[in-house]
Amino acid sequence: MSTLDGRKRVVISNVRPQVEEGRFPARRAIGESITFSADIVADGHDAVAASVIYRHATDQRWYEVTMSHAGNDHWHATWTPEKEGFYEYRFTGWVDHFTTWKKGLVKKFDANQDITVELRIGADILKEAAGLAAADYRPAFETWTAALANAASPQEAVDLALSDALAEAMSKIRYTDRISVFDQTFRLEIERKKAGFSSWYELFPRSAAEVPCRHGTFRDVAGLLPKVAKMGFDTLYFPPIHPIGEMKRKGKNNSLVPSSTDPGSPWAIGNRLGGHKAVHPELGTIEDFTELVAQAKELGIEIAMDIAYQCAPDHPYVKEHPQWFKWRPDGTVQYAENPPKKYEDILPFDFETQDWQNLWNELKSVIDFWIGHGVNVFRIDNPHTKAFLFWEWMIAEVRKVNPQVIFLAEAFTRPRVMERLAKIGFNQSYTYFTWRNSKWELEQYLYELTKTDQQYYFRPNFWPNTPDILPHHLVEGGENMHIIRFILAATLSSNYGLYGPVYEYGINTPHPGKEEYTDNEKYEIKHWDWDRYSRTREIITRVNRIRKAYTALQSTWNIDFNETNNERVISYTKLAPDGGESLIIAVNLDHYHTQGAHIKVPLHQFGIGHDQPYLIRDMLSGEKYKWRGEYNYIQINPFEMPAHILKVERLN
Repeated sequence: MSTLDGRKRVVISNVRPQVEEGRFPARRAIGESITFSADIVADGHDAVAASVIYRHATDQRWYEVTMSHAGNDHWHATWTPEKEGFYEYRFTGWVDHFTTWKKGLVKKFDANQDITVELRIGADILKEAAGLAAADYRPAFETWTAALANAASPQEAVDLALSDALAEAMSKIRYTDRISVFDQTFRLEIERKKAGFSSWYELFPRSAAEVPCRHGTFRDVAGLLPKVAKMGFDTLYFPPIHPIGEMKRKGKNNSLVPSSTDPGSPWAIGNRLGGHKAVHPELGTIEDFTELVAQAKELGIEIAMDIAYQCAPDHPYVKEHPQWFKWRPDGTVQYAENPPKKYEDILPFDFETQDWQNLWNELKSVIDFWIGHGVNVFRIDNPHTKAFLFWEWMIAEVRKVNPQVIFLAEAFTRPRVMERLAKIGFNQSYTYFTWRNSKWELEQYLYELTKTDQQYYFRPNFWPNTPDILPHHLVEGGENMHIIRFILAATLSSNYGLYGPVYEYGINTPHPGKEEYTDNEKYEIKHWDWDRYSRTREIITRVNRIRKAYTALQSTWNIDFNETNNERVISYTKLAPDGGESLIIAVNLDHYHTQGAHIKVPLHQFGIGHDQPYLIRDMLSGEKYKWRGEYNYIQINPFEMPAHILKVERLN
């Protein structure tokens, strides 16, 4: 009994957010709000109050967010952090005797009963509160206590008891010996804004040359930066830029028999000229790369590097650290396999090596090296094939010194594996968006991502294509489907990316029997006409401009789907997190036919009455028209514009 405190009567349970009972921090980016919730109860009929207290890792004092009762003993509070880094937070609750007293007072007063004793009880509560109040509040409490005791009439006393000023002052009073605190403190990591809002464009630097039959360079890429910036992208992602293995090199279309001119796959990293800390000599020098990073930054673009922890057979690591690889009984090193596929140009690291500590330190040093050359965004290739503990350690160590660094997990694998990678530190994650096509599939998937506990740790980055993935709907749907899938990616998720320029040019010839591009750029150098007009590129530019102008599209968590009476038309509302202008998006999922639908507009979210007319502006087409009531009809021709991005404006 000596360890109990019987005066603490409130019980707190089912707290959110929490990730694996606090083992990992929940996450948000600057500008993204987070909702705390819990079930909070007390015995009897007394009123309950609750709050979340928090502090940044650099703070000494705790701050407080008042929780509100949402019904059925469920409480919540929403808070928007303003500083990057780690916070800790706790859930607290207590019996609110003042509110309990007020409720009883009002009931007796409304029943025309004598409230003399109740007023004396209230005066005692205020007197006790005065002793707990901050010094500048004490005179006010003394005044209220006297006024309550000497009220000219019961009505005057009740009016004072129900006053906003008194309620505000009492909300700050804490009987610290009676406050229940949930028995665990949780962590929250707040990342820079780019973790929550970004648009990625992937290109192969070796295909950036202005003239055919020439290997592209970093200086060629610098010439493309204004075009990338004009399209509205803020992240330019490169496949690996290192020397490419010469042994077991792959030929065109992943052929096992290359010609003498085949450049090989950039993911087969390393040869006699260097490995993960070197650049392919035909691209330029380290100094050229560093200059490119600086030039991109001037245009508001960050360079994202691909980190593929694997080696070509002639990578220096293989000779210098043979213990980091698996060796077969015949004396050959184990290459990567995914039968029937063979990746003889790639050797995986052995994460069960006895020398794992030196391996971990060396792999981390690769990240540190490129941070030193100005890179703060990394796309990690196939992280699910490396040890979870390594990622947890490495990402934490890197971000301890460089919290601005962002890691994107390229892991198209099982759901629980993808979730684990997110929990242990990856800031963004590839998703199954590419294979979610129907209205029902999209709605269910977004519900999973944004309305379940995944929202606390798994931040999606939607890609309609990659160099490895050409989904069948892009093959069948041509330009219209490319535009549809892009608009979905860019408006459903605040982070998205695409592989260009094949995407905006609608290149969609598949390799026979496979969901990937034929004549794949992974295995050959291309020459692109970067000045060629593309309707898709024009719409990409327009949508990226809208994304930057409207904060409603700068969060993933703020989505609510709207009812439609056509399964080929999907509609959703994106609420502005900062009180700005919210948007309604409607997309025709049919790439070939015009589709019409009545959509239900959530008028209450826009502060519009049911019979009140309002103005709709289409941010894509520029058209505007008047609507009235909840249900309104739209018609979408995919050959004109396969979607609407609608701004709702109240009419005075």
